[in-house]
Amino acid sequence: MLLPRAAAEPVPTARHQVKRLSRRSLPRDTAALARFLIGKTLVHDTGEGRMSGRIVETEAYPPGDASGHAFIGQTRRNRSLFLDRGHAYVYLGYGVWHLLNVSSESHGVGAGVLLRAVEPLEGVELMQRHRGTLRLRDLARGPGRLAAAFGIDRKFDGVDLFGKGPLWLGSAARAVGRIGTSPRIGISREVDRRLRFYERGNPHVSGPKRLTI
Repeated sequence: MLLPRAAAEPVPTARHQVKRLSRRSLPRDTAALARFLIGKTLVHDTGEGRMSGRIVETEAYPPGDASGHAFIGQTRRNRSLFLDRGHAYVYLGYGVWHLLNVSSESHGVGAGVLLRAVEPLEGVELMQRHRGTLRLRDLARGPGRLAAAFGIDRKFDGVDLFGKGPLWLGSAARAVGRIGTSPRIGISREVDRRLRFYERGNPHVSGPKRLTI
């Protein structure tokens, strides 16, 4: 897709040195993992180049949470949520957007962390092509946009994000700012639980302004 040059914004160009995280570094509690992932790096290595970005917003869906996909028990669709922590659970939301989650408990226990927003670092031109926009702030602000920007769809469901594959989680590219919490967005059950985590003041965080400061 050709995009108008006049709408372009300055984009990051530096190569960011991040290391693959180890599974043993992950907290074993779902909410703790959601907080831990703020500032860490999502990386997708493709034949066209690397895409990476800082995770700046997450939501936790712990065991027994009525708003989580695992609440109904294990099914063919949600079985990736029941894998050991650190696997991808990808589903199609509302028949439109793919959404990327990270399984968060031990094998057989259904729970996960939704990645809601990423601050692009590398491969911005690839993300712009995937999303059909040059607006840097909007490339991966929101879980559907995030998956689209990074070229993530159902074929990544069940992938080990701590294996040797092209989609993985890495260390922080820079220091993390203050982390805020709030109720989760767009759910209808257990709406008051403060299980959304975000880097305060980061322009790439999704949701209304009152939930980003």
